Amino acid sequence: MTQEQQTFSERLKAANRTTHDSVDNLVMSVEPFKNNENYAKFLQLQSVFHKIVDDIYKDPELNKKIPELEYMARYDRVLKDLAVLKSEPYEFKGNLPHPQGNASIGWLYCAEGSNLGAAFLYKAAEKRLSFDAENGASHLAGHPDGRGKHWREFKVYLDNLGLDAQAEDEAIQGAKDAFAFYKVIVRQIFGLPENYEAPNQGPFHP
Repeated sequence: MTQEQQTFSERLKAANRTTHDSVDNLVMSVEPFKNNENYAKFLQLQSVFHKIVDDIYKDPELNKKIPELEYMARYDRVLKDLAVLKSEPYEFKGNLPHPQGNASIGWLYCAEGSNLGAAFLYKAAEKRLSFDAENGASHLAGHPDGRGKHWREFKVYLDNLGLDAQAEDEAIQGAKDAFAFYKVIVRQIFGLPENYEAPNQGPFHP
């Protein structure tokens, strides 16, 4: 399939596949579900990222095009989960990105897509640490309509935003920036060397 034949969401996925996998490997390498201390750090990681995207979810214009987008935001739920662990949001050392324009759509794609993959993370939090949607893992819980169904519908909304090729390119770069920054946060919170990349961890099993 050529780039011209791909939908916008397909272009986003294809352009970010390698980086997405590297993020997964990095997160798994720090063993976020090994114990409560590591899980609290993972929640702090999530607090930084979801603080950045919170305004995107609540953008009035995007909410006209993606129904109930504001209710998909998870920053408040991350804070709730942190409170269960008696922990606080992480104060990032440096300047936080402020995605604007079409780039913000790429950040939104990363944030909402992470909820699809969070099924494995939720199972791990529940099985290994006894946290669930009501206690400590609310932000990892699936959409009421089901993760798969919700993600398919979300991609349709993305494809119907009516972006031209340049706007799509800007959104794709935004997604790349989001994944790259997520790795910066992981390294900072878990004390990893700058530019550290984890080896392939293989399939994740909760």
